[in-house]
Amino acid sequence: MEIILLLAHSETDGSLGKAALESLAAARNLAASLAGSALVVGLVGGEIQSAANQTAGCGATRTIGVAGPDFASSRYSTDIVAAEAIARAAAATIVIAPATSRWNRVLAGAAQRLGGRIDTHVTDVTGADGQPGVTRWYYRQRMEAVVRRTRRPWFILLEPGCGQAWNGAQGQVPVELLAPAPTDANRRTTVAGIHAPSADKQTIRPDAKLLFVAGAGWTKAQPDGKAHPDEAEQLILDFLSKSKASLGSTKSLVDLSGEGQAVLKFMTHLNQIGQTGSTPRHPKGLSTCCHGEEPHTVGWRFINERRAVNLNPNCSWAQGKADVLYVADAFAVMRKVNALLAAQAG
Repeated sequence: MEIILLLAHSETDGSLGKAALESLAAARNLAASLAGSALVVGLVGGEIQSAANQTAGCGATRTIGVAGPDFASSRYSTDIVAAEAIARAAAATIVIAPATSRWNRVLAGAAQRLGGRIDTHVTDVTGADGQPGVTRWYYRQRMEAVVRRTRRPWFILLEPGCGQAWNGAQGQVPVELLAPAPTDANRRTTVAGIHAPSADKQTIRPDAKLLFVAGAGWTKAQPDGKAHPDEAEQLILDFLSKSKASLGSTKSLVDLSGEGQAVLKFMTHLNQIGQTGSTPRHPKGLSTCCHGEEPHTVGWRFINERRAVNLNPNCSWAQGKADVLYVADAFAVMRKVNALLAAQAG
C-alpha cells in the first residue's frame, strides 16, 4: 500500500500557489491510479489553514501541518525539520512536492535523513500497471524516460507548468498540527526582508501567455551600417510593458559582453532559452532576430504556437521549427506592434 504525501508550503498570504496546486492534482491522480493507496496532504508555513481549506475536495484522508513564525520564511534548517516531521507522521512512501526554490534546496536532505531517494525535474507522475513512475527528460531534453523505484520513501519534485492545477471545492479542513522544536542553531539564519523588482521591471513571467525571445541580431549592424542597441532596448522594453510578455534570449545574446560587443543591459543568463538555458511552457512564443538553431529551439519544445521574425528566409525557423515565419526587419515590426498596442490601450 502506497501512502502518497503531497508536501506543499503556503504563500505569504497563507494560500497555496499554482505550483502546489499542480502537484496536488498529480498526487491525487496517482493515488486514484494505485489500488489501495491513500492521499495525505502535508503543509508548512506561517499560517496554513487557508491552504488546507483549498484542498477540501481532493479526497485526502489526513491533513498534517507544521505552522508558526519559525516556518513562515524559506530557511533550510527549519524547512527540513518540518518536512521530516510531516513525512514521518504520515508514514509516507511517496512524497510529491512542487519544484519551487524553497523545496528544491531542502528535499534532497530530507530524503537522506529518511533513508529514501529523490528524483528532480519530473514532468509527470503516472501509475501504470499498478506501479508508480515518473517522467523525466535526459540528454539535454532530447530523450524522455519513465523512471520507477522500489526504494521508499520516494521524493518527487514536480516541475511547475507541467499539468493542470487542482481547482476543487473549498471547505473547512481539520489539520493535525505537529510541533517540531527548532533549536537556536536552526534559527541562526534570519530573513531580514525581501527586495523584489516591480511588476513592470520584472522580465521573467512564467505565467505570461506569450514568450518574447530576442536574438543577437538586435545588437548587430543595421541597414545603415551601425548598431542601435539603445533603440533595441527601448523597443523590447516597451513591448514587454504593454504586452506583459515574458522575455527570453539566445545564448549568443547573453554572451556578447564577453566578446566586447554591445549588449542589452537587462538581459542575463536567467533569460536564456534552449539547450543550456530554460525550457518554458508558455502558450505562444515569438522569436525575433534569432536563427532558430537546434541548441536554441530545443527550449521551445513545450511552446504551443511558435512564430518568428527574421530577415533571412532560409534561417532554421523556416525549416519546420516555426508555425509562421515573418521575413521582415524586427525593428520595423516591433515599432508597428508597439504603436498598435498603444492605440489599443488608448
